[in-house]
Amino acid sequence: MEVTFALCSYPSLHGSPLTDAGLALLNPALALHPALVALDLGDCMLGDEAINLICGLLPPDGAKSGLKELTLSANPGITPKGWSRLAIAVAHSSQVRVLNLDYNPLGDHVAGMLAVAVASSRTLEVLDLEGTGLTNQSAQTLLDMVENYPTALRSLVLAENSISPELQQQICDLLSEGEEEEEEVAGGPGDTQERERAREPAAHQRGSSSWTGPSDPSSQMVLMTSGLGDSLLAETEM
Repeated sequence: MEVTFALCSYPSLHGSPLTDAGLALLNPALALHPALVALDLGDCMLGDEAINLICGLLPPDGAKSGLKELTLSANPGITPKGWSRLAIAVAHSSQVRVLNLDYNPLGDHVAGMLAVAVASSRTLEVLDLEGTGLTNQSAQTLLDMVENYPTALRSLVLAENSISPELQQQICDLLSEGEEEEEEVAGGPGDTQERERAREPAAHQRGSSSWTGPSDPSSQMVLMTSGLGDSLLAETEM
């Protein structure tokens, strides 16, 4: 079992009663893994000590290979102190693309720290904050960040929070506009249309889409990531 886990580039322990002590036992294998790109530690009964270990898997400025996708969903034992340390690590990591923190009691204070991390990160594209106890206060902070500071962010999940649909829609629109502008700069409108047509058959084959339900503003924030792990794994294998 230990050998199989050590060789896996996308380990998932989601739902395991791992605790901080269990992660401490696994940490040496994780830290020495030559091609670890994604780690799912959702609902693993983790606390602040685990965050200290996880931050070690997020080396600053590409010092060595590090995680590109991290899932810490439903770990209510992590305190604001732990989340602040993670936010600092993410801000200085040049590789993290996807961060899933859904169903943690973060609140507006932690969301403010995460906004600073997003603004500092050069690679973070997806941030999942579904069901994390946010209000319009943190949504306004996130809106100001998206509107006034260029970031790599492409998807921000805010469903199941006390945030008005209008604010969610504004954030969604700004993120969409930023992605369209980047595509136009990269290849011009003609090339953008060609890329969109080229992506349609692939998306159809995968059976997934970047957005769900256009009728509900909050549902537009939900990213379907069914193929993301595979794409990151394929990149590592190359």
